[in-house]
Amino acid sequence: MIGLPAGTRVWLAAGVTDMRRGFDGLAAIVQAKLAEDPFSGHVFVFRGRKGDRIKVLWWGGDGMCLLAKRLEQGYFVWPEAESGSVCLTPAQLSMLLEGIDWRRPQRTHRPTRV
Repeated sequence: MIGLPAGTRVWLAAGVTDMRRGFDGLAAIVQAKLAEDPFSGHVFVFRGRKGDRIKVLWWGGDGMCLLAKRLEQGYFVWPEAESGSVCLTPAQLSMLLEGIDWRRPQRTHRPTRV
């Protein structure tokens, strides 16, 4: 994953996005539906209809970055809402990109007192 600068916010666009959209189409969604500035340096994440594909849009300061990922098995966990956005932490974004349920992560080991 790309190291994000401190203070960067991660926004999930609720609902389904047409994965044929590129830089300009996704930036238009950010402006029109999310009421955010795509050139703010924040990260915007979009999910396709089947749930196995996402696109991440990010302005890196000198150009727009577009990351696409398709899971070979499983799906990306997404909010139930049909519109609006959800803010994630960078750690939750990392879990999302790995196909982990970022809403309820569970530790594999519980520390015990010595």
